[in-house]
Amino acid sequence: MGIPKFWARATATEVPAAEANPSHSDISVIHDGNLAYTIEKAENGSKPSYQEAAGAPVESHSPLGYHVGWITVIFLNVNQMIGTGIFSTPGTILNSTGSVGLALVYWTIGFFLAVTGFSVYLELASYFPNRSGSEVVYLEQEYPRPKHFFPVSFAVFSVLLSFSSSNAIVLARYVYQIAGTTGTDWQLKGVAIAAYTIATLFVVVHNTYSLWLSNLLGFVKILTLIFISITGLVVLGGNVPHISDPTVNFRNAFEGTTSNGNDLAVALVNIIFSYSGYANAFNLVNEIKNPIPTLKRNGTISIITVGTLYILCNIAYFSAVPKAEFAKSKEVAAGVFFITVFGRGRAEQALNVLVLLSAFANLLAVVIGHSRVIREIGRQGVLPWTEFWVSTKPFGTPAGPYFLLWVVTFIMIVAPPAGDAFQFVVSLATYPNGLFTLALSVGVYLVRYRRKRAGLPRTEFRAWDIAVIFYILVQVYTVSTPWIPPKGGPYAGTVSFWYATYCVVGIAIILLCGLYYVLWMFLLPKWGGYKIRPEILAVDEHGANTHRLVKVPLDEVEKWDQEHDEAGRLRRRRLEFL
Repeated sequence: MGIPKFWARATATEVPAAEANPSHSDISVIHDGNLAYTIEKAENGSKPSYQEAAGAPVESHSPLGYHVGWITVIFLNVNQMIGTGIFSTPGTILNSTGSVGLALVYWTIGFFLAVTGFSVYLELASYFPNRSGSEVVYLEQEYPRPKHFFPVSFAVFSVLLSFSSSNAIVLARYVYQIAGTTGTDWQLKGVAIAAYTIATLFVVVHNTYSLWLSNLLGFVKILTLIFISITGLVVLGGNVPHISDPTVNFRNAFEGTTSNGNDLAVALVNIIFSYSGYANAFNLVNEIKNPIPTLKRNGTISIITVGTLYILCNIAYFSAVPKAEFAKSKEVAAGVFFITVFGRGRAEQALNVLVLLSAFANLLAVVIGHSRVIREIGRQGVLPWTEFWVSTKPFGTPAGPYFLLWVVTFIMIVAPPAGDAFQFVVSLATYPNGLFTLALSVGVYLVRYRRKRAGLPRTEFRAWDIAVIFYILVQVYTVSTPWIPPKGGPYAGTVSFWYATYCVVGIAIILLCGLYYVLWMFLLPKWGGYKIRPEILAVDEHGANTHRLVKVPLDEVEKWDQEHDEAGRLRRRRLEFL
């Protein structure tokens, strides 16, 4: 495909110097209206990408290495999708839907939700196959104007609300269940902090070994669900004498189905949560060789595996435990199943150990994925102490982001008292995240439109329109349903105060991000007599580079713009009009 005549492409005249220093401009810049695209290529085997120059630069050689193979892609997704949800959520889904039949239908819908979401992420990754950080990159490139607005907003949200306190607390509860006791609030918090600290140390000290550990625990997790599934089929076949009627729940399967809109909305939100994690591997795209084919093949395997096991585990639960008993039990779904089939004792303890390992694997996967998100935010230049976030010293891992995640999680475990405050803090991150995900899904069409207008070539993958539209509608649904009042009225939600308080506060956080952006990008420069410009900084000898936003005095702006291209690289080239 030819390049439009109105474009100007810059060609290098001092390539050796440019290759020695990524801050020197050896990369083509293509203009389309007020947008400027840089054409860049990385060493992960991906095709050249066209990205708007305001975004963070591509790291041609990943400073984190290329340790994410096909097995790791599968288990990064599997470990985030399968935490403790499948062991406990089925009971909640059954209570919300009112019938076994509709519960199974909802779990099937969840599978298709994951498939459509995965296709959206895969298309976006095909546009930017040499950038890690997924949402950070995609929002940055979908909404490049006003400059740095989405990076600033998403950075504030991510830094403040990137915590795994609820996951760590759940893990702590299982530790005490294995010990045969119930810990106090502070004992649970202490164990939660210890567990999260251990997970953080693993990922900080060695990148490859932490990925291997995640893979191993993911394999144990899959075996656990396979064991539950096979046991369920044995029960369903009538081979467990003390379960007299294993098919009772499947006769008149839709009996008792609820018509309450709030209950059905809660059920679907829980289903969406159970499948969340299908996009975790996209956080490490620049660490994957031949990323798009690898992600397409193995990401699909992860979703099919998890979806199949989810359905089979639910069938197992319903084959062993009568619906009424299942709904009334205080045990988690898998616990009721194990007690019914094997009785109390060693089998129950074994389940607790396996759920504990599953929770720890989930912590590892979440921490690994979130660290790349924070690091990519740092590479956009919108956080202070840029090199702290970007550097991979001393262990070849993103230690700065790991430290931030540990600090925020520590605060969120220790600070909120148990009860309403803790539940509110946990819920707080969900609503802004839903709004950003909605923006991301709509942005697919913005990227398509701009690329078509600019005459850029098609990429390796394009999602079906029906999948993208379905995913957009799901996101609209998820940001709308929290406003539906619960059955008991506005004060009958998960907290004692108004049920949608966390939604309002979440929106307020985003508005504050907007106010901060206006202050930082416009008012302070106006009062201080300067303009903000990006420059590209080489951080270390391993290939790490970043944007750094600098203050340029007004009387030096013209000179700065003459010496730097739109991406912030020093101009060492001449313009050649094609």
